Amino acid sequence: MEKQKYILIKTLCVQYKVEISFIKELDNIGLIEIEQIEEDEFIHEERIDDLEKMIRLYHELNVNIEGIDIVFNLLQKEIQLKAEIKELQNRLDFYESR
Repeated sequence: MEKQKYILIKTLCVQYKVEISFIKELDNIGLIEIEQIEEDEFIHEERIDDLEKMIRLYHELNVNIEGIDIVFNLLQKEIQLKAEIKELQNRLDFYESR
């Protein structure tokens, strides 16, 4: 079984110059998942890319938490639609090649 890799939230806050409350708000609306391990709070390393995007939206574009939620929901929808288009193209190719 693969070992889970987590990054301490306090370290991320110092690195990215954000408040812990910002990250907790992202957790509250379900955009990231905070893992409690003993006394400390962590984020899985696979979610760091998404967190960086959220921080950039927040700092550079002044997008609020609700706006970040909307952006990420739209991005997820785009990914789903692209997968559906790919599947439909494959089915069409199959029937056209007969």
